[in-house]
Amino acid sequence: MYGDEIRLLRAESKKYGIDLSENQLGLFQIYLDELWAWNQRTNLTGLSSRKRIAFELFLDSLIPAPFLAKSGTLLDVGTGAGFPGIPLKIHNPRLVVHLLDANFKKGSFLKQVIRLLGVNETSVITERVEEAEGSLLPQGYQIITARALSRFGQTLTWCAPKLAPGGLFVSYLGGRAEAELEEYQKIIDEHNLVLHKDIPYMLPGMGAERMAVIFKKKGDRSS
Repeated sequence: MYGDEIRLLRAESKKYGIDLSENQLGLFQIYLDELWAWNQRTNLTGLSSRKRIAFELFLDSLIPAPFLAKSGTLLDVGTGAGFPGIPLKIHNPRLVVHLLDANFKKGSFLKQVIRLLGVNETSVITERVEEAEGSLLPQGYQIITARALSRFGQTLTWCAPKLAPGGLFVSYLGGRAEAELEEYQKIIDEHNLVLHKDIPYMLPGMGAERMAVIFKKKGDRSS
């Protein structure tokens, strides 16, 4: 069974076209319980309530899910405690997910969560993104995600070269999304990216609008 936070997550997710099965809700409950337990010993998220974790981490991570492939390879850069990579894996279990973060304590947490959830084809890479080339897929990834990693321009510079032609890059931006897209248009163009989808949304209890943006890397016939 699952608690009130996960019931609220299910209800809010439906508003964005995200239907979570009973099994997926159970996995989110396991994830929430383990993250909460670790947070009592070491600060993994900076959030002080289970409801905020459900909304500001779980729901926030899931927003782009309806617009992503159900299978393929996904690299989550600067994943931290697994966001958005693990929620996206729970939603699309056929994804092959690589979680990249240089923090060894967070890496230990991620490995524990992967074991508890029983998700396959999910691995942890404990390296800095600018030094991880030898640990990543040489052909590039079909999906790359980055949430709260660095300034948008720097995030683009790190992530875009690791994206396969035709692949999608997902970034989570705050209220300055449009200004940032304009500010870094030159970098977007330099990396052969085009805006594929923008998703404005508001999280429960938070007044400011957010935006998830999905870029596509040109280079295949369908670009």
